Amino acid sequence: MRVISGSKKGHRLKAPKGKDTRPTEDRIKESLFNILGDIDKNSIVLDLCAGSGSIGIEFLSRGAKIAYFVDSSPQSIKIIKENLIYTELGERANIMKIDALRSINVFANKGILFDYIFMDPPYGKDLIIKMLERVWEKSILNKQGIIILEHEKELILEDKVYGFTKLDYRDYGNKSLTFYTNN
Repeated sequence: MRVISGSKKGHRLKAPKGKDTRPTEDRIKESLFNILGDIDKNSIVLDLCAGSGSIGIEFLSRGAKIAYFVDSSPQSIKIIKENLIYTELGERANIMKIDALRSINVFANKGILFDYIFMDPPYGKDLIIKMLERVWEKSILNKQGIIILEHEKELILEDKVYGFTKLDYRDYGNKSLTFYTNN
């Protein structure tokens, strides 16, 4: 696993050990950022269920202003910190060891809005729908913001979920990416 492009291109990243995390494969990450195109230099990014932090780090490497990394696993938080130190991107990062759903409440209470929200929750636990609902209820996505969901291929998401509209959908083996924006 490595940083694909930007100021930290080629840096190798660590991933948490065990079966609880599924780091986003480089080919999926590359495709994701090809779909998004250029990242605005003023972008604020949320990497929910961050695991290794590779997606948030990729956003930072490509010029995003700041990235928030949320994970409830102490091992993941440790790896995210190590990856940020190694890539020297820690000054533009905030790390939170907290449940993903609770973190959305925290961001709403602080008035933080995101341009990109990446979600890769544990599969098969209906967390994606709960997280989308909470993001909608708490209005933490900027008007032109984009939500990117990495999920199991078997999960087919509707074209409209709460107030979000599907922009794109791609399959990669047994994983899929679904993109949403505000209506």
